[in-house]
Amino acid sequence: MLVVPEKAIAGLLTEAAVFAAIENVFAAMARGEARNFAVIREGLDHADAIYGFKSGFDRAGLVLGLKSGGYWPGNMAKGLTNHQSTVFLFDPDTGRATAAVGGNLLTALRTAAASAVSIQHLARPDARVLGMVGAGHQSAFQLRAAARVRTFDRIVGWNLHPEMLPRLAETAAGLGLPFEAVTLPELGAQADVIITITSSFAPLVMADFVRPGTHLACMGTDTKGKQEVDAALLKRARVFTDEVGQSVTIGEAQHAVAQGLIDAADITPIGAVIAGLAKGRLAPEDITLFDGTGVGLQDLAVAAAAVEAAKARGLAQEVEI
Repeated sequence: MLVVPEKAIAGLLTEAAVFAAIENVFAAMARGEARNFAVIREGLDHADAIYGFKSGFDRAGLVLGLKSGGYWPGNMAKGLTNHQSTVFLFDPDTGRATAAVGGNLLTALRTAAASAVSIQHLARPDARVLGMVGAGHQSAFQLRAAARVRTFDRIVGWNLHPEMLPRLAETAAGLGLPFEAVTLPELGAQADVIITITSSFAPLVMADFVRPGTHLACMGTDTKGKQEVDAALLKRARVFTDEVGQSVTIGEAQHAVAQGLIDAADITPIGAVIAGLAKGRLAPEDITLFDGTGVGLQDLAVAAAAVEAAKARGLAQEVEI
């Protein structure tokens, strides 16, 4: 079995390579060539942690595996990222374990790539102002990935803890973009694209904050009970997701579905848009919303790419199991 340690990941994958891997696997899902298995995600009643497994099989790419990990909210105080995970790959012909891959950076990269894919396929081409809701560890990855697919003029941001906003300001400065801290209503009034990347269990972005023509990438809700945006906003929007089954059970759509505002048939897989099987944005005034719940196949796609890059560079460690 090959081991690709966490410390090696940063030098193995470019943002462009991760974007391509995510775009391709979403399209494969829509074509029926890849499928995710049921998610297991549970509170541990220890360290306030949420732990679980995401897994799947890409038949076309012959990638089989799982990601094990979760969210430990006290990790930042220990000098660790709150999200911790490892990806395991298996030979689909024999079931033998083939690789263990550090999953922390991969998770941030694949989550950012998923929102960027949604921006590429759903946001207005003339979008110029990016609104960031959340300034945690993943926010910098989100901002950089979004800036790859649209030419933004400026960034506006909000965070529950304002003292964390310098992370966004520094990232924006690195991209040569001005940054301004704003209130949530101000953010909605100014932004053409809004990315939410928080661990909130209550709506932050209300329906009346958002202007016609806005694209939202809601990336933080991946557990039952979490919520970043007003359920009424999904009724106003054309809703897309990585996987409909997860969207209505653990994603942002869970609340709108529970309230009878929309149902599963109103939600379009982003992969169907990528594969040319469904329409994306229909008009400039559409509000489009991507419910990024995070699927196992995303993790497997980027982990497989990391393994191939590590093998090519002689950075994968081989161990007997």
